[in-house]
Amino acid sequence: MVGVTTNSCTIPPFKQPISSSSSFQSKIFHFQLNFPTSSTTSRSCRITCRYGGGGGGSYNRQGDNRRSKQDDDPALDISSIRSSTVRLIDEEQNMVGIVSKTAALQMAEDAELDLVILSPEAEPPVVKLMDYNKYKYEQQKKKRDQQKKSSAHRVDQKELKMGYNIDVHDYTVRLKAAQKFLKDGDKVKLIVSLKGRENEFKNNAIELIRRFRDDVGELAVEESKNFRDRNMTLVLVPNKAVTQKEAPKKKEKSTGTEVSASV
Repeated sequence: MVGVTTNSCTIPPFKQPISSSSSFQSKIFHFQLNFPTSSTTSRSCRITCRYGGGGGGSYNRQGDNRRSKQDDDPALDISSIRSSTVRLIDEEQNMVGIVSKTAALQMAEDAELDLVILSPEAEPPVVKLMDYNKYKYEQQKKKRDQQKKSSAHRVDQKELKMGYNIDVHDYTVRLKAAQKFLKDGDKVKLIVSLKGRENEFKNNAIELIRRFRDDVGELAVEESKNFRDRNMTLVLVPNKAVTQKEAPKKKEKSTGTEVSASV
């Protein structure tokens, strides 16, 4: 009797006439037997085989059920801890103390929670029992809330350009735009550019900027100014004592940040 030994399942004995170089192949279990013999004597063959693929090993919640998570997040890769012991914190924030890594895994399985690495470099490493998906969701939600608050308090700077000899209508348009921006909580940067021989009219440009500052009135506080360069500037910031009384909530910011006019 010819035998093939593995360790999982058994196929009952069978008989088959065997001629020279006779063979038998299983498409189910992926093996082939060759009988290089000239004998036609019937022989029986008992085959023991393993099927289903994959290695053995016992199931554990942290190692198998969380395998996909470990691939993505090192905080769940307990196999990366070489120490045989860990400092464990339970789901109620209580310090359990130093326990074996195996015991910590068992506690996580019993509680149907994740065992998360907090401080891998500590001696011994610090781990905690928690619902990791819930923890990550709460962290992401907290981050989004902080971003919203930061966005609400962010101050954008709007630019308004004009020539030293701007006409009355264009000047009025820019003044109204500046007042709106300031009420919305944005800074306003006024730019008056002098090109070529226009530098001769620098005093006119300075007078225009001062007039603009006066016309804006109490809505703004002067942050900075520069009258030395050809591109003279004045930066105004909202006067919170006034703008907070007048403006309700800040509306969605406009995509345009600049108003300009040809000289």
